[in-house]
Amino acid sequence: MNANDVVNNVPNISSTQSNIEVEQQAQQQAGLDFIRQIITDDVQAGHTQQVVTRFPPEPNGYLHIGHVKAICLNFSIAEEFNGKCNLRFDDTNPDAEEQEYVDGIKGDIEWLGFHWNGEPRYASSYFEQLYQWAIQLIKQGDAYVDLQSPEQIKLNRGSFVEVGKNSPYRDATIEENLTRFEQMKTGELGEGKAVLRAKIDMASPNVHMRDPILYRVLHSEHHQTGDTWKIYPMYDYAHPLSDAIEGITHSLCTLEFVDHRPFYDWVVAKVHSPAVPRQYESSRLNIDYTITSKRKLRRLVEGGFVKGWDDPRMPTVVGMRRRGFTAEGLKDFCKRVGVSKTDGIVDVAMLEFCIRQSLENTAARGMAVLNPLKVTLTNLPEELDLGHARHPNVDMGERVIPLTREIYIDRKDFEEVPPKGFKRLIPEGEVRLRHAYVMKCDEVIKDENGDVIELKCSVDVDTLGKNPEGRKVKGVIHWVSVSKGIPAEVRIYDRLFSIADPEQGEDFINNLNPDSLQVVQAVIEPTLAQALAEDRFQFEREGYFVADRYDHSVEKPVFNRILDLKDSFKIAK
Repeated sequence: MNANDVVNNVPNISSTQSNIEVEQQAQQQAGLDFIRQIITDDVQAGHTQQVVTRFPPEPNGYLHIGHVKAICLNFSIAEEFNGKCNLRFDDTNPDAEEQEYVDGIKGDIEWLGFHWNGEPRYASSYFEQLYQWAIQLIKQGDAYVDLQSPEQIKLNRGSFVEVGKNSPYRDATIEENLTRFEQMKTGELGEGKAVLRAKIDMASPNVHMRDPILYRVLHSEHHQTGDTWKIYPMYDYAHPLSDAIEGITHSLCTLEFVDHRPFYDWVVAKVHSPAVPRQYESSRLNIDYTITSKRKLRRLVEGGFVKGWDDPRMPTVVGMRRRGFTAEGLKDFCKRVGVSKTDGIVDVAMLEFCIRQSLENTAARGMAVLNPLKVTLTNLPEELDLGHARHPNVDMGERVIPLTREIYIDRKDFEEVPPKGFKRLIPEGEVRLRHAYVMKCDEVIKDENGDVIELKCSVDVDTLGKNPEGRKVKGVIHWVSVSKGIPAEVRIYDRLFSIADPEQGEDFINNLNPDSLQVVQAVIEPTLAQALAEDRFQFEREGYFVADRYDHSVEKPVFNRILDLKDSFKIAK
């Protein structure tokens, strides 16, 4: 057992996907995960009259896929137990927080389909109560003002293998501490000159119990309280007490907060709160090919490696939404991942599977040619407007597909010298035009460089809506009219990182996928151009696509690829 394990008092476990899978199977057999079992027992025993949970983001960035799991857990549990879930912004660091993030977080939660209890709450609304409790702790002899420099405090804190050293200010009188704390509050003691610390145990094997800092001096304007305060509570102090103020019954967080729990319980007990919330930890969401560190995501944005927080390659909620991921798919994914006591890595293919599942019966169909090759139908009797269902299995009405003498097919659907198993168009070969005739390639036209620039083909006029007689045509390809098709920009998105573990190596930036975005000029069938922003489609034989949330218009269609049609994830039976 290593020093980390001694400090955290948790077993040294292996972070493997198999651990998660075993736990998920056990949960499925039992019917409840361990968090829901705890809450069920509390309710049945009468310990909890009404379940109250909370989602407590810090408004210092945009939410990502990891937050989605926390949102689903807290809001779903409240719903399942006929309880309440608060939205509370733990806004204790004005230097990193902005109203933009507050608004964005509220929008993300609403887009996911959840509704918080009452009005949004803010830890900053409790600043006066938190300050009064700090005074109480000083008077009880449970807190003191430390005038050591930040460097001295860090040095004297010790390490996992070395106990800390008491501050020379630890035994100051209550009166001295009250005076110094007031000087912090008024600004007489400036930034970096003093902090308020809890008086617990500098020899504790848990470094988080070695007189943690409760307040620091910051002469910064707060997005909610303005310049009212010159001292701000630390997150670990404000968070449990905010839970207590709100009557939170079950404070759900991730495993890295296991060794913070003793202080959580200590501070709630020391202020004699009538409400005593309990903290429970479960695994955070780790997905391969994905980074969820706010600091590293910020580096991607500020370094220009992506085009903002809502870049469709980003694992942020705004990015996934712009990519075309559905709220239903994300919630299904979180449900399938489940709640675990051990950290592990989830296969990103599982996320992609859930998104495809959500799109299968909700995305209308359409045809788009991403790499056009011109085809002339030499014997087409007349131009036709073909009516066809917008979805093969769901009633979404019909769309009109114009068939004209000149059409585009995709270049990958024609080969002069076909590879083995090729079932599309070849010289003198036949294919079915999707929803239309069987077509035969009669002539290949090339430019001076020998590149194919056009095909001359003939249609079997007796094959509209039926199979040809006396032969079988295996291949089916999609197409778009040259004259009535609409030019469109199509953005082909792929995974942002090229390896499963983006952290591998000296710098995660070196593992970026250079082909994560390709922009092509495509031609789409006319009905697709009428799409509204965020309308989703399956481009037949190509993948799932969404009309871009910001750039798409009827005059200039822009589509983002959500995912291709291939699915490598298999659901265990």
